[in-house]
Amino acid sequence: MAGPLEGVRVLELAGIGPAPFACMMLADAGADVLRVERARGGIASGLAGAGQSGPHWDLLNRGRRSIVADLKDPEKVELVLAAAEKCDILIEGWRPGVAERLGVGPDACLERNPGLVYGRMTGWGQEGPLAQRAGHDIDYIAIAGALWAIGRKGERPLPPMNLVGDFGGGGMLAAFGVVAALLEARKSGKGQVVDIAMVDGAAILMTMLYAFRGFGVWVDERGANLLDTGAPFYEVYETADGRYMAVGALEPQFYAELVAGLGLDSEPGMPAQMDRERWPELRARFARVFKEKTRDEWAEIFGGRDACVAPVLSPAEAPAHPHNARRGTFVELEGQLQPGPAPRFSRTPGAITRPAPQPGVGGKEALREWGLSL
Repeated sequence: MAGPLEGVRVLELAGIGPAPFACMMLADAGADVLRVERARGGIASGLAGAGQSGPHWDLLNRGRRSIVADLKDPEKVELVLAAAEKCDILIEGWRPGVAERLGVGPDACLERNPGLVYGRMTGWGQEGPLAQRAGHDIDYIAIAGALWAIGRKGERPLPPMNLVGDFGGGGMLAAFGVVAALLEARKSGKGQVVDIAMVDGAAILMTMLYAFRGFGVWVDERGANLLDTGAPFYEVYETADGRYMAVGALEPQFYAELVAGLGLDSEPGMPAQMDRERWPELRARFARVFKEKTRDEWAEIFGGRDACVAPVLSPAEAPAHPHNARRGTFVELEGQLQPGPAPRFSRTPGAITRPAPQPGVGGKEALREWGLSL
């Protein structure tokens, strides 16, 4: 069986980062995704590899086929519009107005295919004072209030790479949004535009924090709360070999296992778990003990305990961890090691159907299957 989106056709107007990630998720779930590379446009995947054999380096582009189309050429614009007639979902990740100027905006596409779901991925959204402003993940999560909250006490905010804005608040939100709109379109026969803004996505990821804040159990101070390294039992500790262990022993039963695993359960004068005034003292005790053994020694000690303690693995180490290996969390395809499809479906499992194509590879075949020609 193919994935749950078998039979769904997606047209991707190539961009960078979160939009390709969304299309990767759709392709992993079985959708037939055709990527349209602009002949000129500064796409990060570039055209330097056109004509080369083997997979493209950009894993975000896996699972689809590619055509190259100069959208300043009216014939190529017509090709995109004709492809939009044949597909269920279109996704573009350009600044507001760019698709319209090229002649492939939502009005033009929906006129040709009234049932089309037209997904628009941007940082700031299609409207608002910042809509036309340049930006990156760090800017979007800054405005959303997410960046401010990430960091240690007394230190400046710490950017969490580009996981929160680009991929969590962007690409995953886009995949959810277009599939939700597709479900509705299958009932109504009518398509619509889905405005996916990374600033909105980063904000909605903060919902639990706003709940805690409204309930009075979260203060507006970095490194002073349960989940932001304020609590010594939700923290990262250095080990004897300069590596790290992650501790997330929030609940009392897990905290008891943590203390026992560290050999501190019989130590006199141990502060109570929720005695915030003594958290610095408790943190110092934990730090001292963790430094007495290597990371792998601690991993073995806590391997059999329900203490919510785990070794901090590098990207090079993670694929070999027994749990990841058993689940097949990482896979290798044509020599490229990469995270596998997620989530898991019991009856219609997703799969990486093909590696990321070089620009223009496989596109003619896809167009023929869609009843078109390049």
